[in-house]
Amino acid sequence: MGNKTNGLLALLGLGALAWWKYKKSSPEDQQKVKDTINNAKDNLTKFGNDIKDKANQTVDQLKNKADELKSEAQQAAE
Repeated sequence: MGNKTNGLLALLGLGALAWWKYKKSSPEDQQKVKDTINNAKDNLTKFGNDIKDKANQTVDQLKNKADELKSEAQQAAE
């Protein structure tokens, strides 16, 4: 078997083990896992939105700078 196959089988085994442990755990532990996953999801969403906002701000700054340079070039040509 190739490395990809072994890696996929290992991931599948780890997933099955995690699922089995989750199903055998107490409801309190299951809720802790759910809370951790939801917290991680919220953090990733916030991080993605922050990156998007930063990119939009940078684009706006570049557009403003380009407009300024265009105006200066037109004034210099006159």
